[in-house]
Amino acid sequence: MAETLEQIGADVRACQMCKLCQTRTVGVPGEGSPTAEVMFIGEGPGFHEDQQGRPFVGAAGQLLTEMLRTIGMRRQDVFITNVVRCRPPGNRDPLPDELQACDAFTQRQIAVLQPKLIVTLGRYSMARFVGQGPMRDLHGRTREWNGITCLAMYHPAAILRTPTPEMRRIYQEDFAKVPVLLEQERRKREVLALAAVAAEPAPKQLDQLPLF
Repeated sequence: MAETLEQIGADVRACQMCKLCQTRTVGVPGEGSPTAEVMFIGEGPGFHEDQQGRPFVGAAGQLLTEMLRTIGMRRQDVFITNVVRCRPPGNRDPLPDELQACDAFTQRQIAVLQPKLIVTLGRYSMARFVGQGPMRDLHGRTREWNGITCLAMYHPAAILRTPTPEMRRIYQEDFAKVPVLLEQERRKREVLALAAVAAEPAPKQLDQLPLF
């Protein structure tokens, strides 16, 4: 039987694979469309997310929702999650063992969704899917990961911490790449599908038996 996002969500809420389970209010699996073509992966739940069990519901989430609107998308059109699904105490950075434990859920969600594009929000998800380095150098860049295009972006909380016109312009430019990359991925997969059909051998014709 094929796995579902609901099953993964239940496992997240029951998870005890790292010590974050001892201090969380509730696990935050992620939310969005089960047929989403774009998957956003942030860092970890904050206070409001830990209380509500939903990702990106605070001020950073409001900015993310606003930026999605600028490119003609809604939250319910995409899937949003984090590299760790329980709030680190005091909103500290996630530790290596916590990232490693929760990566299993990330891989399971990717396997179910099979997104055409992964957008990383923040340095921890960027390091996982795009590469190590300063965000100022890597934001807006892409990398292929297991056949999926990944786009690096600042976390919306970083834009709120530095609310300058320049940072806002950078964020808008990076977000504008999402629909362009998505259309490229759609076309690429269409070409691959047509090529696969063309490569299939023609069915053999059976010799007709004589009527008499």
